[in-house]
Amino acid sequence: MSHSSVRSLLDALMPLPLAERVRLLKRLAETAPPDWIEVIKAQWTIWARPDQLPPSPWKPVWLVLGGRGAGKTRTGAEWVKGMALGHPPFAGRRTDRIALVGETQGQVRDVMIEGVSGLLSIHTRWERPVWQPSLRRLQWPNGAIAQVFSAEDPEGLRGPQFGAAWCDELAKWPNLQECWDMLQFGLRLGELPRQVITTTPRPVPLLKRLLVEPHIAVSRARTQDNRYNLAAEFVRAVTETYGGTRLGRQELDGEIVEESPDALWTRAMLEAVRERQHPPLARIAVAVDPPATSSQRADRCGLVVAGIDEAGLGHVLEDATMAGARPQEWAEKAVALYRRHEADALVVEVNQGGEMVESVIREVDAGVPVVSVRATRGKYLRAEPVAALYAQGRVRHAGAFPELEDEICSFGPGGLEGGRSPDRLDALVWALTHLMLAPRGRPRVRGM
Repeated sequence: MSHSSVRSLLDALMPLPLAERVRLLKRLAETAPPDWIEVIKAQWTIWARPDQLPPSPWKPVWLVLGGRGAGKTRTGAEWVKGMALGHPPFAGRRTDRIALVGETQGQVRDVMIEGVSGLLSIHTRWERPVWQPSLRRLQWPNGAIAQVFSAEDPEGLRGPQFGAAWCDELAKWPNLQECWDMLQFGLRLGELPRQVITTTPRPVPLLKRLLVEPHIAVSRARTQDNRYNLAAEFVRAVTETYGGTRLGRQELDGEIVEESPDALWTRAMLEAVRERQHPPLARIAVAVDPPATSSQRADRCGLVVAGIDEAGLGHVLEDATMAGARPQEWAEKAVALYRRHEADALVVEVNQGGEMVESVIREVDAGVPVVSVRATRGKYLRAEPVAALYAQGRVRHAGAFPELEDEICSFGPGGLEGGRSPDRLDALVWALTHLMLAPRGRPRVRGM
C-alpha cells in the first residue's frame, strides 16, 4: 500500500464522526489486503477520540486522567510512537531518547511495552521497535531508543537524559516526589522536552499541584467513553455496582475525590452506609434550604429527601438541589418532590425569608404541610448530631449522591473552601433532624 493511498484514505475519513469512521473501517477490513489492514490499524489519528490526541499547542506536560479501561495506555503508547517516529500531531521530528517510567519494571514491561495496548502491538511490522529486555530498552529502526525505569528506584533516573518521557499510573508510584524530581532533571534534550502522564487519579499532592500549573495540558476520559472497546458485561457490571460511589468516581470517571481531614463525615463512612434498596418507610420529609436572595447569582436552594423506617433508621432518598432558582421555581420543585415521594412534610428553614418562604410554597400548593425551622446555632454545631447518626450506623444512602457527598466530606469547622454555602448539607441536616432527632408520635408504616 502506497503512502499516497493511506493519505487519501485518511483525508476522506477524518471529517467523519468517530463512530462512522470505525464502522467504515471495519467494513473495509473484511475485504482489504492484509497490508492495508495493518497500515490502517496503525493510523491512530483515525481511531482516537479527541481526548486521546495531544492538545495544541504542545505543552511540556500532557496529563491524561482516566478511568479503568478508558484507553490511557493506548494514548500513552501512541504518543511515544509518534515522538519516536516524528509523526504529526505528536512531533515535528523524531525524539532520540525517551524514558518509560512506571510503578515497577514489571508493570512497564507487562503493560506499557508488551500489553494489549502497549508499544509492541501498535506499530506496523516495518516500524516496530525491538525489545531488548536485558538492556531494559526498546530500539526503533530509525535509531530512537526508549529506556525503562521503575518508580521503586528514583536513583536509576540520575544520570540519563531524555527528550521525552511517558509516566504511567503516576498516582500509584512509590517514592512519588523523589522519582518525579529525578525525571525532571533528566528531561534536557531538544528544544522542548515533553512528557505525557497517564493515570487513574488519586488525591496525591503532586497530582493536585500539576492540575493547577499553567504549563500543563489536561485531558479526561471515563471508562464509559471507551465502551465500544470493552466487554459490554464489564461496563454494565461496574457501572451498576460502583457508579456514583467514591471508588467508581475515581476508578471509572477519573475524578480526584477528596475529603477534608477535619470534616464530620468521611468517604469510608458513606461507603459503609450505602444501600441498593430501602425498606418500607414510616415517614418521609422533603427539606428545603432556600437561598438568601432570588438573584440568579445567589446560593443554591438545598433540596434533600429523606425517610425513616419502622426500626428508626434514616434513609437519604434524593438530592435535588437547584442552582440559580427563583422562589417560584424552587417552591414548585419542592412540592413536586413532596408529591412524588408521598412525603409527610416540607421542612423549610425560614431564617432568610421568614413568612415569605412559607407563603411561596402555599402559592404552589396550599395543602402541603410546612414545618418551619429556624437556625439558632452555627452550621457545624447543627451538623454534629446528624454526623453522629452516621457514625452509629443509623443512616443509609439509597444510592449515590456525588455532589451531596462531596459537600459533606469537605465541610469542617471553618465551613467549605472559598466561603461557599453548604446548601446540600443544610437540607440534609434539616431532613434528618426532623425525622430522627425531634420527638414524634407513633408513625404509620407505608410501602416504598
